[in-house]
Amino acid sequence: MTKLLRALLLGATLITAPALAQTATPAATADAATAGLSEAEIATLRADLKADKRQVTKETLKLTDAEAAKFWPVYDRYAADLSKINDSKYGLIKEYTEKFGKYSDAEATSFIKRWLDVDTRAAKLRASYVPAVSKVLPGIKAATFFQIDRRLNMLLNLSLASQLPILQEQTAN
Repeated sequence: MTKLLRALLLGATLITAPALAQTATPAATADAATAGLSEAEIATLRADLKADKRQVTKETLKLTDAEAAKFWPVYDRYAADLSKINDSKYGLIKEYTEKFGKYSDAEATSFIKRWLDVDTRAAKLRASYVPAVSKVLPGIKAATFFQIDRRLNMLLNLSLASQLPILQEQTAN
């Protein structure tokens, strides 16, 4: 497992953010939210994550040479399609860090609806790729790929969620 995924796993297993979000002052929480990454840093992080996901998939999913020749082009199309959906997710994270402490009730509702839409689109994309992956891999290996992919995405989402402060803590008196 790569260093980055190990670090994400460590961060995800040491989930202290919910407790911190309950005890941190709104001002401190807002400061933490706005100390975000630059566009270039986010782009680099995303490229590293894509490479790491591919490497973990390669190491975990045991493919023959013939299976690999058929699978990796499908994987690359899937990863590109998922990346487009994740553009929206990273846009929402950027918005969250910029607007934290300034959301109205209506804006907060709009934000969460858009976040849920990203989740729905990602789940639909995965489901739409089951037939394509099943055409190039036997059933157990196809299911294993989606299991690996789901676990990696849950890990990344958990790590992201643990680093974002709870929205309700945004208002300063």
